[in-house]
Amino acid sequence: MAKHTFANYTCHMDKKKTIINRELSWLAFNERVLNEAADTSVPLMERLKFLGIFSNNRDEFFRVRVASIKRLVHLKDRIKASDDDPKLIFKKIQEITIEQQHRYESIYQSIIDQLDENGIHLVNERNLNRNQKAFVREYFEEEVDPIIGPIMLNQIDVFPQLRDKGIYLAIILHSPEKNHSQYALMEVPSVLPRFVEIPGDDEKKYIIILDDIIRFNLMDSFKIFRPESVEAYTFKITRDAELDLDNDITKSFMEKMKASLKERKRGAPVRFVFDSSMPAELQRYLAKKMHLTNSEDAFIPGGRYHNFRDLMSFPKLDITRGYYKPLASHEHPHLVKYESYFDAIKSKDVLLHFPYQSFNHIIDLLKEAAVDPKVKSIKICLYRVAKRSKVVNALINAARNGKHVVVVFELQARFDEENNIYWSNVLEDEGVDVLFGFPGLKVHSKVCVISRKERGQQKQYAIVGTGNYNESTASLYTDFSLLTADKRITKEVEKVFEIFEQSIWRNYRFQHLLVSPFYLRNKLVRFINKEIKNAKAGRPAYIHLKMNSIVDTNLIQKLYAASIAGVKVKLVVRGVCALIPGIRGLSENIEVISIIDRFLEHARFYCFCNDGDPLYFISSADWMVRNIDRRIEVTCPIYSKEIIREIDHTFEVQFADNVKGRRLLSDGTYKVQKSSKEKRMRSQSELFQHYKLMAKS
Repeated sequence: MAKHTFANYTCHMDKKKTIINRELSWLAFNERVLNEAADTSVPLMERLKFLGIFSNNRDEFFRVRVASIKRLVHLKDRIKASDDDPKLIFKKIQEITIEQQHRYESIYQSIIDQLDENGIHLVNERNLNRNQKAFVREYFEEEVDPIIGPIMLNQIDVFPQLRDKGIYLAIILHSPEKNHSQYALMEVPSVLPRFVEIPGDDEKKYIIILDDIIRFNLMDSFKIFRPESVEAYTFKITRDAELDLDNDITKSFMEKMKASLKERKRGAPVRFVFDSSMPAELQRYLAKKMHLTNSEDAFIPGGRYHNFRDLMSFPKLDITRGYYKPLASHEHPHLVKYESYFDAIKSKDVLLHFPYQSFNHIIDLLKEAAVDPKVKSIKICLYRVAKRSKVVNALINAARNGKHVVVVFELQARFDEENNIYWSNVLEDEGVDVLFGFPGLKVHSKVCVISRKERGQQKQYAIVGTGNYNESTASLYTDFSLLTADKRITKEVEKVFEIFEQSIWRNYRFQHLLVSPFYLRNKLVRFINKEIKNAKAGRPAYIHLKMNSIVDTNLIQKLYAASIAGVKVKLVVRGVCALIPGIRGLSENIEVISIIDRFLEHARFYCFCNDGDPLYFISSADWMVRNIDRRIEVTCPIYSKEIIREIDHTFEVQFADNVKGRRLLSDGTYKVQKSSKEKRMRSQSELFQHYKLMAKS
């Protein structure tokens, strides 16, 4: 079913189409996440978690991408009708979303049925026994009732401002008198667990959803109205998450961000998701009050429950084959040979690959720098950090120990703005120099430079990575971090920080780092052109790329030109891929796979054959216009032959993945390429074993 859907909606079966629409490609990506929830070889509770990831992804998609499409729809008179006409795209998004919702509910029900078979029962307010009813009533009175309050819609003139991502019960109070029904709203509190374990009369486990605890007690909540009966239907809205920063020069950037975050909470609704059994009259009433129209807004009928991103925090249960076996991160064998990280890095470059190798190496390096009397300064770019960040704590300790600490904090890291504002205030209070990026550009670089006085001279050490300095996500995301004392790199990382500190773009020249938006695009085009030239001359020519997304049309067209010239192009793209491989005469020399597995593939690296002397880079940048032209990103060359072999091995293993690697076909669909003759290759498992052996060497 999914294959047919995306063959039709992604490519429209148009032989002339060479670019897949970004939004529809994203939906295809989330379909692959949903496939993990459907895969019975995945442990049962992990499948439930993938449903939560799918739901969370979709919420963000509507808050950001669909909101942008809606703005384009309002400009429809200025846009020529085409395959990418925003009205058509919006319609296709809604059709695909509804179809995915049906599949989601089917998968969810099958998982619930399997939980039943394992003695774990998800119950609702209608099938509680006597003891459970008593527990639910007591839980409601002690935990829920004190923090909720119904809003009687018949009694107010202005419809309340509903919270983005909130779960609401639309309630009908049926009066004994005819035509005297009332409507009410009640928000399901987000501060309480969504899933509550309740007692049973046997050894089985029983779990009830918080929504149903409220439903069970509704008659008591509205007893002053003496209703004959009460009905409750779950719904939620998704709001436009775009931040609108005003141009008032009298306000600081921090003030603008805080004001914009308040406005986001009042952003225009872009999706109305509701229980499909909700009476039509109540649907129309809510839509009217929220100024929604079915023609311009996404109306998504669904099941009884919404906001199932909460499935990611489902109670931990003792169930056979319920979870993936824990995989402990390994220490890097070179780093553990030295008492000092600086001695280890000075001796040779080190590449860390998370989560296979421990992120604690980064934290320990910063902790050592914080107390080392030879260290004079630490400069670092922070985009997303953990809620209880050990990285930030190490930086604070460094400042307390008299080091000059500079933190470039990106306040516009989407949905992490409030966390970043909090930490930037904490750092400033501790004497850290906090900078807010570069005017007009988002800072997405993952760089750090530590300056140390050694034998009377300044020695610099750099960390350049593909992912955030965030110990929480480092256990879930696959990323690279290069630790180096190579002057070619460290001096230029220092130069990147000079740009931030001066807040002025001077004629900085970089010979080694590829820094966007100033150099990266031109360099990538040159590298591709060289491969085209070599292929035409009969010399070796290939391009290997790994990234999260590729949507930059100009770079895609260059890859098509390379394919036509005979360059062999291989891409590992986890998420959105606007490129279509395998089109005869255009992209038949291009292959694309997407890996969706227990860890989120997040590392980015590029390799160009360069006539047999390959060029290797790791990068913070995807091939998207925003990354290349509107952000400060750092792409770093790899000079160590040992590390180059590591990257080669990673790419070969991932491209051979025939378990979780889904190949993108020329019709826009993804398919796992399994063969009975091939050895099973699950790249993440293979890499874990590789680093396990490496740690013992």
